Amino acid sequence: MDNAEGVLRRAPLFDALDDDGARTLRRQMAEVKLSRGEHLFNEGEDGDALYVVLEGKMKLTRAASDGRENLLSVIGPGEMFGELSLFDPRPRTSSASAVTDAVLASLKHEALMPWLRDRPDVSLHMLRALAQRLRRANDVMADLVFTDVPGRVAKNLLDLADRFGSKEADGLHVHHDLTQEELAQLVGASRETVNKALADFAARGWLQISARSVLILDAERLRKRAR
Repeated sequence: MDNAEGVLRRAPLFDALDDDGARTLRRQMAEVKLSRGEHLFNEGEDGDALYVVLEGKMKLTRAASDGRENLLSVIGPGEMFGELSLFDPRPRTSSASAVTDAVLASLKHEALMPWLRDRPDVSLHMLRALAQRLRRANDVMADLVFTDVPGRVAKNLLDLADRFGSKEADGLHVHHDLTQEELAQLVGASRETVNKALADFAARGWLQISARSVLILDAERLRKRAR
């Protein structure tokens, strides 16, 4: 099993497949390479494929009527996006662009549909992934109403740490690759307010801030602040 196939097997689409099935489906997928900042698709475009991140990070965003951008999620290796249009074939509800240089595997919906009809388990795994995404969206909405900005900053940092963090001797390194503006969009607050919360956490000794990364020194304090 090559590295790309190993990453693919972590995606919900492949959870229910044996090795032969995974290799067969892998051969039907095309590879897409993007440079940092490059757009894959834009909100409102027709969607005819789903994507699995093999390398790098992608972000999904939506634009407000006044032109402001809302960062919905950051997606890393083994995670899937774009499958919503498979079940609801309407224009894309978000835009996708590369946070870093990225490599994706894409699968056209017309190639995937026979797999879903013949393998109900695959459909169930994909629906479970959609349900988890809906639950996460509900949590984000609740946080915007009930949680203050520092609490949301702490919660988002811990989420990024769970997905992109690496434990080392001096703490938990989180290379999120987000600009200050993108991190603020993810939290749902102004950059100034988010930076103030980060500076406060740093002054308390809970973390150290670097460009596009953070070193978490006291995850337990952050968890308490995120509640």
